[in-house]
Amino acid sequence: MLKRFLLITFLGLPMATAALAQAPSTEEPTWERLLREPLAHTFSIVARDSVSGEMGVAVQSHWFNVGAIVPWAEAGVGVVATQSFVNKSFGLRGLALMRGGLSPRTALDSLLKDDSGRAVRQVALLDARGRVATHTGENCIAYACHLTGPQYAIQANMMLGPDVCTAMQQAWETSQGVPLAERLLLAMEAAQAAGGDFRGQQSAALLVVRGQRSDHPWDDRLIDLRVEDHPNAVAELRRLYTVHQAYEHMNRGDHFVEINDMPSAMREYAAAHRLLPQQVELQFWTALTLANTGKMDDALPLFADVFRREPVWKIALPRLRAKGLLTVPDAEMERILRQ
Repeated sequence: MLKRFLLITFLGLPMATAALAQAPSTEEPTWERLLREPLAHTFSIVARDSVSGEMGVAVQSHWFNVGAIVPWAEAGVGVVATQSFVNKSFGLRGLALMRGGLSPRTALDSLLKDDSGRAVRQVALLDARGRVATHTGENCIAYACHLTGPQYAIQANMMLGPDVCTAMQQAWETSQGVPLAERLLLAMEAAQAAGGDFRGQQSAALLVVRGQRSDHPWDDRLIDLRVEDHPNAVAELRRLYTVHQAYEHMNRGDHFVEINDMPSAMREYAAAHRLLPQQVELQFWTALTLANTGKMDDALPLFADVFRREPVWKIALPRLRAKGLLTVPDAEMERILRQ
């Protein structure tokens, strides 16, 4: 019902009727097909980090699970944001065209050429060289805008006011030197502060991939965060990014333990705790690592705090020891359990 109302109001019944009259008899009516396509009236940014080569896309919409609809990315190829009345095929098809050597502009023109719904599409493509192309159909709902610059493109529709794109651009251009994901989030926050989607917030996503394809493609997607349904989706996306950072510090800490670089490991673990002091599990695994490396005097206070806050973690110790994941002798095990 909502889609039918929007199409009649903003696309116009005469336009739909004309498209139907001009279409071959085997082609489905344009407006009927559009009614079945997902809505993603939204704001987004696609961008590339000129130093690391990483590419990413961030998006927010008052629609459920926008992260499954709008953002698409492939390491070594590029990123796509397809929104407004979404043609989801533009994601994979756009990436395939760029993978095949087409520039974003040529790829986008190819996507739109035979699309009878192009008047209500909003699309952005960016490739691994930082080239961008955008399209905002003339029937995208106001306020609709797009802006491009070196290695980025910003696009929005159904905004509360006219300043969303410029606010995002300013946030992007004044945040050089920080990680790509952080810059994308700053642009999202600036868009929301400028009014954002006039319907409010519901879902958001942040997707970052490597600039070059690696020999381990399962590791080429560096960040993939989604807020599927939340009244403060942008703030929730920020929270999830903080959680992501903390766990990345833990992962790096574990790596340093593997190569016997304990000072670096403890720096990483400490960074994780600063980001997520309320996350007891991170503290537990840090304490376990300290115990396994003979630093019991450092481990015991952490164990004591963990058991005070969540006593259930005591249950884990004998189970872990039985599998060789806690390697302390009996006397040290007793010291831990007495905490």
